[in-house]
Amino acid sequence: MSIEKLVFGGRALGRVRGLVVLVEHALPGQRVRVRITRKKAQFAEGRVVEVLGQSPAYTPPFCRHFGDCGGCHWQDLDYQEQLRWKGLQVQEALRKLTGLSPEALRPPAASPRTRYYRNKMEFGFALRAWRPEAEVTEGKAGGGGCALGLHAGDSWERIFNLEECYLQSPQTQELVREVRRLCRRSGLPAYNSKTQRGFWRFLVLREGKRTGQTLMHLITGEPGRAGVVEGLARELRGRFPDLTALVHSVNRKRTPVARGEGSRTLWGPGYIEERIGGLRLRISAHSFLQTNTEAAEGLYEAIRRLGEFRGQETVWDLYCGAGSIGLYLADGVERVAGFELGPEAVDDAYVNCRLNGVDNCRFLAGDLKEQIQRAWRVGDPPRPEVVITDPPRAGMHPEVVQALLGLGPRRILYVSCNPATLARDLALMQEQYEITAVQPFDLFPHTAHIECVARLDRRR
Repeated sequence: MSIEKLVFGGRALGRVRGLVVLVEHALPGQRVRVRITRKKAQFAEGRVVEVLGQSPAYTPPFCRHFGDCGGCHWQDLDYQEQLRWKGLQVQEALRKLTGLSPEALRPPAASPRTRYYRNKMEFGFALRAWRPEAEVTEGKAGGGGCALGLHAGDSWERIFNLEECYLQSPQTQELVREVRRLCRRSGLPAYNSKTQRGFWRFLVLREGKRTGQTLMHLITGEPGRAGVVEGLARELRGRFPDLTALVHSVNRKRTPVARGEGSRTLWGPGYIEERIGGLRLRISAHSFLQTNTEAAEGLYEAIRRLGEFRGQETVWDLYCGAGSIGLYLADGVERVAGFELGPEAVDDAYVNCRLNGVDNCRFLAGDLKEQIQRAWRVGDPPRPEVVITDPPRAGMHPEVVQALLGLGPRRILYVSCNPATLARDLALMQEQYEITAVQPFDLFPHTAHIECVARLDRRR
């Protein structure tokens, strides 16, 4: 079978007797033997058994975990080809639902760095470490098993022990290995999502790429055993004296999300700082910040450029997180109002205002639909000329879209990490707004993900 193209999500597409087959870890231009793993009415899924003819864009992968790890899809694809295919996928998604003209879509902007670029990584614990040939019980002590690493493929259940990674920093690997060793030695088992029992659940590492600071966030499935966590923290501090802060949280919810409740700081200030485009930003355990610091600077500058701000605008920043986008724009507009669900992020946003001497930003915490409707009703904050929206991967809630259409700002700047939901939301707004520009940004080299900024201007 010959591989024709890469499709959204990272898989490749080929055909057998007219049947579309979606294949993991295959490249355009390859001839491959494929084993069908699932057959559906309209297509099949398969995996490569043998490469019969290599793609001209092939490049040797540089990580020993590539092919098993769910972190990288395209380490074996030349980086310029990665950019080209990401641009084509954005084009296909937007044309299908919005009829976007080719002139409005700009070529993807490359990441300044393609290795060690991430400022945040999430790792999972499991009772057993997954290996390609088997699941292996790891480090039993006192009845507990403990593996720590990344997910194998798209499975949330299978965790393999991370030995090397080129996404965050070399220190990340040392931290992961040491936490794994200490957690095994504790005798407490990793969390089991099926039984909803167990102690060690998630490890999140955040780095200030411009400041050299590191925050470790340890999330457990049970609130007890405080002495065990504190003992682990003391040992880590002795082993890694440059670690800036260690925070502990508890997550007893069934959903596999690396967030916790009742956070407590075990040492350090409980946050780190990062610098983006002259801004000094405080980042706590649950704050949102674009995961590629250097590429985020280009993204923020594109928002400023596409916004064409005149200095008198009221700007609403939806899904504002710790307020970084609004703060970046604050010196070129009249005022900024940020809206965010979590009060912790809003607290960080106000701290960031003080750190940067910004006094024309205001932030509101709560359900976004309700906050927009209340502000619209009472006129506080004033209605915006420009709205920036940076929703999660699922896109905007339909009620938020309708509230935004009701506001009717002259310009909307939509920041998205998912071309499919971006296309869906833009299509809902097309009757009132024209899509005048879309700029993709590669914030995630070697993965199938792509960020976009879309500019929408209100139709006359």
